[in-house]
Amino acid sequence: MADLAPRVHYLAGFCCPSGGLPAGKPRVLGCGLEVLLSTGAELVHVYDREARLPTAVYRLPGRVWHVEAPAPGGALYVLCARRGIYCLCLDRASRSVNQNGGEDEDRELPYPVIPVDPGTCVLPDATLCAFTVLDSVLVTLAQGPTQWKVQLFERPCPGEDPRPIGLIGEVELSTYTPPAGSPGEPRAPRFLPVLCCVSPPGSGALHGPRRGPWGFTLEGALFGLLFGPDPSLLESPVIICGLPDGQLCSVVLKTLVTSQSAPGDPKALVKILHHLEEPVIFIGALRTEPLAEDVEDPSSDCLVALGHHGRMLAIKASWDNAGNLVPELREYCLPGPVLCAACCRDGRVYHSTPSNLYVVDLARAGAHKDPMQPNGGPGGLPSLLCPASLGVCSVVTLCVSSSMAEGGGELLALSAKGRLMTCSLGSETPRPTRVTTANAGQKIKELLCGIGTVSERVSSLKKAIDQRNSALTCLNEAMHVGCALLSPKEGPPPVSCSITTSWLRLGLRDLLTATCLLDNSSGFCLDRGWALCVQVLTSPHASELDSASPAVTYTMPMDRLGPSGRQEVTLTLGPGEDGVLTLPVTVSCALFYSLREVVGGALAPSDSFKDPSLDECPTDVLPGQEGVCLPLSEHVVDMLHGLRFSGLAVPHTQASGPLGPTIHPVNTFLATYHRLGSEQAESMSLRTKHLPPAVAAIRVSAELLRAALGDSYSGVSLCCATLQWLLTENATADVVRARALCSIQGVAPDGTDIHLTVHELAVTDLCPEGPIQAVEIQVESPSLANMCMAHHAVIRRMQRMVLEQAAKGSNPPDVRMQYLHQIQANHEMLLREVQTLRDRLCTEDEARSCATAERLLQVHRELRSPGLLLL
Repeated sequence: MADLAPRVHYLAGFCCPSGGLPAGKPRVLGCGLEVLLSTGAELVHVYDREARLPTAVYRLPGRVWHVEAPAPGGALYVLCARRGIYCLCLDRASRSVNQNGGEDEDRELPYPVIPVDPGTCVLPDATLCAFTVLDSVLVTLAQGPTQWKVQLFERPCPGEDPRPIGLIGEVELSTYTPPAGSPGEPRAPRFLPVLCCVSPPGSGALHGPRRGPWGFTLEGALFGLLFGPDPSLLESPVIICGLPDGQLCSVVLKTLVTSQSAPGDPKALVKILHHLEEPVIFIGALRTEPLAEDVEDPSSDCLVALGHHGRMLAIKASWDNAGNLVPELREYCLPGPVLCAACCRDGRVYHSTPSNLYVVDLARAGAHKDPMQPNGGPGGLPSLLCPASLGVCSVVTLCVSSSMAEGGGELLALSAKGRLMTCSLGSETPRPTRVTTANAGQKIKELLCGIGTVSERVSSLKKAIDQRNSALTCLNEAMHVGCALLSPKEGPPPVSCSITTSWLRLGLRDLLTATCLLDNSSGFCLDRGWALCVQVLTSPHASELDSASPAVTYTMPMDRLGPSGRQEVTLTLGPGEDGVLTLPVTVSCALFYSLREVVGGALAPSDSFKDPSLDECPTDVLPGQEGVCLPLSEHVVDMLHGLRFSGLAVPHTQASGPLGPTIHPVNTFLATYHRLGSEQAESMSLRTKHLPPAVAAIRVSAELLRAALGDSYSGVSLCCATLQWLLTENATADVVRARALCSIQGVAPDGTDIHLTVHELAVTDLCPEGPIQAVEIQVESPSLANMCMAHHAVIRRMQRMVLEQAAKGSNPPDVRMQYLHQIQANHEMLLREVQTLRDRLCTEDEARSCATAERLLQVHRELRSPGLLLL
């Protein structure tokens, strides 16, 4: 294979991204003494081989996907991504006229940068992905929402209006599943489709300069076997489409021309030749049989198609056992992944991978003859191909030079680093070399090394498959758990979380704790990826109402919680180091499923191999969030949860030493109103000793309470039942249940007493039919803050009870609306007075503010006991 080593000549270097050029989009095209080149960006370069330097650059309005030049020095057709096809003039006169229109930074280049006029867009269409030019027509392939569409347009003539006259015909190919993208706009394909035009001999469609990398003439026998007798009789070219899903479809050009004038079955216009089951990278034709010396324009006798992963299809007319001429289809497995490919008439196919450039020979001279083939007839395809390395790596696009078509053996290539080069090869077909003992030993070593590499690759792939199967199993179980939790079904949920509170003695401190009990009643195991998240949301202080409430989230991974399993987590709610516990506290429980933990490892590359064509794939295969959160429960811990009774309460200790002189209650209130931070404990002590206790009350209809409590508290009075119901969720409420109390004194978390009293009374002014029996719940505490928190806890339970009874359809009695309007008016007046008093406190001095503060205290007591009745 030493004779195959190419002589590589670097012509020029072009700008490219830091990671190198991706495969699939760059193009290089030999056009006489000029080379047309695109790196996949917005520029099309013109390189002069005689002067050995670039002579012009065309700046397109979008990224270039494909270029074609039907004739040297004529028109250049360029496909821009999501814009359409532009028709440019390649003659030097037009370059000199337009070269002054570039940008300022472009004028510093040694060659002109020519901005392309938007008026040169001959076919504006955002869905176009490929095209080819054939004589007077333009064939395009567009990407629809669910189908590929082949369209035929009239090609504009030079010197006339560059826009096409109109659509001649179109046909839809087979359906496909579009990739995920924005609705209504198809996502750009990772692999562009490939178009190739083949003609029968003697049709004249592809004679002359048009013969190139996208147009071939097939022998009559192979052409008729592949496409049937109609295209041969019509002498019609055929368009072969290689799609990203692996399909090879053919459309007869002249039947497409008549599809609009005489429409018929669209499926009859399209024929599926084969399915490679991988993206089609290249379609070409070559000559495998030797010809007589007097033949000047030989036709190709073999059609080849090459896929991205190295699968190559070769189709040739051959003899069967009965002596009939049949199409022979043979698939070969070549090194991959394939970045680009090219073929020439001498039977060679060149293809590039990230690590090397290979050549395979399909010519009959390089293959073993089958003794069963008739003499003089076409021979069969070789059963095995041996790719020969040419020692050139990272070639992203190839083109057969015109000199190679004449036997010169030259390739135009563009590397991933943006280098344009020529590869000059020997014109003779490689022959098998004589095998020596040393060569055989070296070959065996290479084969054993290859077997070891394949074995490692298989082990790596098996491990990756096992990881993905495990991830799919976990995802399937997670989907079942999520659907069961989110579906609105009656009965207990499959996974629940209950929350209870209790006091815990830790050293010298008493701490209020919340215990979360997770119960898995489903038939699935909560294992890897699952975690219990508990969020503790603290209510802000009155002085911090405008700020966001502080929240702390605890995450506990699941330790294989199987069906009927339970897991318990205990959290500390407070008090903190400062001895303050602000209630209420909202405790929310949720299940979190980490997609990155379960799926991330399965989607990671299984080894160090990296396909350069995957650079265009999005790097984030996971959604923006890290996982899925499924809410379980929410529990509010308020003052009624934090109360302690009997001997469980922590005694409130006062500082020893003599007290100062008696302080007026109003002065004490003013001092506690203005004092914050570190003086809070001292203010609390002063307020407790010198201010009257703060009192609030709420009245509830006795009938409403009896309906809500039901038979759960039978055997005790309504007042006792109400008090027991209020303290149901308190862990130390057994004392209340055991003694049937109507009044109880508890201790708040800061050691301040809170007195709860429940008694019955009659409300006489509300109902015209007579007095209404009611129950009044009174909250009393020396601490205004603790009284407010306890009052809020009672109101929250009453609101929940009223909503539950309203849902059952209970009807309240008739009331005097005038009485309610009067109470509402009184409260609105009191609220306005509160605002006025607060504004006055901010402006008055300490001496004049005593009366204002005293009135503010009185108004506060009136607002806390409104006299309204819950019905």
